[in-house]
Amino acid sequence: MFDFETTLSGIEYKVRQLIEQNNRLEETIAKLTESKEEQTETIKNQQQTIEELKQEIEILKLRNTLVQKGDSAEIKLKINQLIRNIDKSLTLLTKMD
Repeated sequence: MFDFETTLSGIEYKVRQLIEQNNRLEETIAKLTESKEEQTETIKNQQQTIEELKQEIEILKLRNTLVQKGDSAEIKLKINQLIRNIDKSLTLLTKMD
């Protein structure tokens, strides 16, 4: 009878350990899933920013072409403004990392 009770106690102990381990693993999975969703959102935002910056680069190339052809100082001011916007965007990107 003693061996049976000892064996049963051992099994109950191991079952409790497995339940605790399962709970910890479920918590870990929930945290990892949340982290993945946050990283996916960050990636999406960064890709959008990259696309915006690519568009600004194309605008800058066009403006530079116009400036080289002897266009007015107003275009130069707009270029400087675009460059400031790009710098701000890059600063935001580096802060996100």
